[in-house]
Amino acid sequence: MDRKTLLIAQALMTGMMALLMSGIMSLIVLGPTAEWLHGWPHQFLIAWPIAFALTLGVSRIAFPLAARLSRLLG
Repeated sequence: MDRKTLLIAQALMTGMMALLMSGIMSLIVLGPTAEWLHGWPHQFLIAWPIAFALTLGVSRIAFPLAARLSRLLG
């Protein structure tokens, strides 16, 4: 996969995951309240750049590991 496609995919995946996880985790803590709905966008804006930065490092480990596991599992 070329680097441009990989970065776009990482931006999309981390954005979707940050949106869903920040919403779900804050919903668990606050419940379905106006406070939750008001705070969710802020939590998402914090979570997305962190998730993106972490995935840049983790993907270097995860992709080769996935390839090895795939070969082992046949």
